[in-house]
Amino acid sequence: MRTIKPLIALTIILIGSIGCKKDTKIAEDPVISTFYFIRHAEKDRTDSENPDPELNQDGLDRAIRWAEVFDAVPLDIIYSTNYERTSMTAAPTSVKKDIDITYYDPSSIDIAEFKLVNEGKNVLMVGHSNTTPMMVNKVIGMEKYDSMDDTDNGSLFIVRIIDGIPTDIRLKID
Repeated sequence: MRTIKPLIALTIILIGSIGCKKDTKIAEDPVISTFYFIRHAEKDRTDSENPDPELNQDGLDRAIRWAEVFDAVPLDIIYSTNYERTSMTAAPTSVKKDIDITYYDPSSIDIAEFKLVNEGKNVLMVGHSNTTPMMVNKVIGMEKYDSMDDTDNGSLFIVRIIDGIPTDIRLKID
């Protein structure tokens, strides 16, 4: 009996150590990137010849409402195209969050680099009726969204990438 107990103990230790060597990986936290895409707020249409109009009063009000929507969202960076209407839409959130606006050109953006630079971050991106859905499509890797209606200033696209796998939703905020 005396020799059996040590043998049983040794067997248990050996089986336990062999079992521990099986592809045991320490669970890592997933890498989560969240992108919030909006179109600029309502622009001033009084001068149809102006290619870069500012926001009208409704647009200014909406820009402030966007800042309220994003108040509870921990943002790391705010992107905007270099137009008055997009900059003015991003401005209240930028001021409230104390984050400078980073300007981007949607026609020349390298989407792989963009996703890599913003990996693990919460990103707000302000664009236009055609560039906002285009950017969402690029980030999710599929042609899902068409250009927005010219009267749609209240859509919010949220794309979350968890360990490289994107999910998306479109909400209407009015």
